[in-house]
Amino acid sequence: MPIWVRYMAGPLNAIIGRFTFTRYLLASICALSGDFALFLLLNHMGLPPAIAALGGYSGGLVLHWLISVHFVFEMQEPATHAQRIAFILSALIGMAITMALVGGLSGLGMQPAMAKLMAVPVSFLAVYAIRKYGIFARG
Repeated sequence: MPIWVRYMAGPLNAIIGRFTFTRYLLASICALSGDFALFLLLNHMGLPPAIAALGGYSGGLVLHWLISVHFVFEMQEPATHAQRIAFILSALIGMAITMALVGGLSGLGMQPAMAKLMAVPVSFLAVYAIRKYGIFARG
């Protein structure tokens, strides 16, 4: 979290610090907006649903990293290379979940956009747990 946000929060910092899940949810909504827009564009261009999901997820990942390290997780020091790599690995797990669900549900006849919406909460909760309790856990 940027230092100016901590100072601005003043005595409310302890309360604000408790809302990591809320901040992560808001960051995810922003990233998902970009992800879904790119997914729809790629799918409209004729890419298979699973590949379009990969492209959308990748774009959302970059946006999510930027928001996460600046506003979601309280970073006392700049992010390390290990955290960056672990963030990408956690995203790969989320991406695999997303691609499997979108590909599988689309294969069963579900509309690709609906399949993507079904994959979102599963991927979200899995990746949040990995990031909160692993990558950005405070010792």
